[in-house]
Amino acid sequence: MNADAVQQYQHRTVLLDEAVDALALSGDRVNGVYVDGTFGRGGHSRKILQQLGSGGRLLAFDKDTQAIANAATISDQRFEIAHDSFATLSEALAVRGIKQVDGVLLDLGISSPQVDDATRGFSFRADGPLDMRMDTTRGMSAAEWLATETEQKIEKVIRDYGEERFAFQIAKAIVARRAVEPISSTRQLAEIVARAVKTREKGKDPATRTFQAIRIFINQELEELEVVLNEAYRYLAPHGRLVVISFHSLEDRIVKQFMAGKANVPQPDRRLPIRAIDLPQPEMKLLSRVKPSAAEISENPRARSAVMRVAERLSPAGVAPSGSAA
Repeated sequence: MNADAVQQYQHRTVLLDEAVDALALSGDRVNGVYVDGTFGRGGHSRKILQQLGSGGRLLAFDKDTQAIANAATISDQRFEIAHDSFATLSEALAVRGIKQVDGVLLDLGISSPQVDDATRGFSFRADGPLDMRMDTTRGMSAAEWLATETEQKIEKVIRDYGEERFAFQIAKAIVARRAVEPISSTRQLAEIVARAVKTREKGKDPATRTFQAIRIFINQELEELEVVLNEAYRYLAPHGRLVVISFHSLEDRIVKQFMAGKANVPQPDRRLPIRAIDLPQPEMKLLSRVKPSAAEISENPRARSAVMRVAERLSPAGVAPSGSAA
């Protein structure tokens, strides 16, 4: 892909300064190893590289071929990008001989270029092929899935991943339409949903929840998030930071519960004769929950739903080469 194509669609990185600051690149940590789980258009990675010491290392991930093309413009021996899901973190670190990292940043949002490029099929605002894959080189497109899946499974996906109360009606309408003609474009799907949804939330297109649900399912976003959170924790060095930016409630709930589960360790009955030193200790410390400022939302409305959570590993890291849990 040429440079013009890479730069055609502009992206504003959400919580840019706040996220990189949360990694705490100072003191000895400036020469640490860091992971940017979602390179996107490189806003966070470039900011990390600005603060990273000469002995530091940054490994980024992205499934999107356009993001990989953009990353190729970074000429820095401290930087490397993997064309893969962040869910492959463990394998990627192992093959590079990395046994622990000092910080992991996950920006879970879909990038503006992905949304704005009608050929990607993520948006109902412009007509385009119904694809929705982050990585267009592999996997099943949304159109292919809708053409073959059962009505019951389509309903479940739209209900569970889109939190759509009209999931039954939408799934039924999709199956009825595909019996007449293939559903191959974003406009077709948006029109089907619009006819099936009887009431509309003020200011929100009726297709919003359905498009979100299908995109999440096609890309296995929630499943991969659960994998990477566990892998990131395993590889974090003592005092290493985990920084996660979520953009909808399903993601944020998973992140919140994971961090809370590591920070809030169940304690035994206080009446039992157990020494304080022998009590279960928290494995992470919750540091902050950050929302974009009013100024950032004004400049970039897509930031309005973002929530950033930050936690620090407390217990010693000790990932064995075999990959056994610490």
